Amino acid sequence: MTAVKITYMRIGLLSDTHDNLQMVDAAVEQLNREEVGLVLHAGDYVSPFVIPRLANLKSPMIGVFGNNDGDRQRLVAQFAEHGRLSLRGTFAAVAAGGMTVGLLHGDDRELLQALAGRKAFDIVIHGHTHQAEVRNLGGTLVVNPGEVCGYLTGRPTIAVLDTATRDVELISL
Repeated sequence: MTAVKITYMRIGLLSDTHDNLQMVDAAVEQLNREEVGLVLHAGDYVSPFVIPRLANLKSPMIGVFGNNDGDRQRLVAQFAEHGRLSLRGTFAAVAAGGMTVGLLHGDDRELLQALAGRKAFDIVIHGHTHQAEVRNLGGTLVVNPGEVCGYLTGRPTIAVLDTATRDVELISL
């Protein structure tokens, strides 16, 4: 039997949950309705008690640390309790839906610009600014899904990436 390589996927994108359990639950519900095949979280969970809520996702989730993630050892332990969740440190290189994705929080602006500008990835996902944004930088799609928490902008958002079309839908929660 020949293995089938998946070249199409809908990927859920989120960042900056900042302990807002009500909005985390809303994001999980929306991503489950969107039937995404994978979720990428660009950091700033803040406290480990958020992770069991994210474990309600129907799809696997890969995440990275943000600059406000305090008790990293407990976050790692919480992730480890849930088989579909993976915490990769401060950066993750992900191959999904025929694309290469760089995932980081984005608080190191120089690193973010270098990753996006060097064309090493098809897509670079980041958070940190809490501002939802989709831009093309020299052929690299750069996406900030905004903030799930809604604390800074008053507009909690997530995003869904279609790897076949490279379209990104920003979704208000």
